[in-house]
Amino acid sequence: MYRFSIDKEDWILRFSPNVHIEKDVKQAIVSSIIHMGKDLSTFPHGESFLLFTESLGVIIFNIERVPSLILKLVTVVPKDQWYKQNGSIIEKYKG
Repeated sequence: MYRFSIDKEDWILRFSPNVHIEKDVKQAIVSSIIHMGKDLSTFPHGESFLLFTESLGVIIFNIERVPSLILKLVTVVPKDQWYKQNGSIIEKYKG
């Protein structure tokens, strides 16, 4: 769990227990979130958002506003597990 502040709002970043990430990577994620700044405060309670990173892939977050401002890292989906649908065809994403 990490605590951080953005524009006088105190946030808690929690990591889902099923997500195993090294401590230095967690710190890099916190830094990225802080750079979002005021955008983070625009999400309502229960909303989710994605963060695309070159090193990890897609990181999925969920916002909780009750009882505190909590940002939960739900999961990380590595790029090699991305798929793209084009009509009825589903294939590996090549991006």
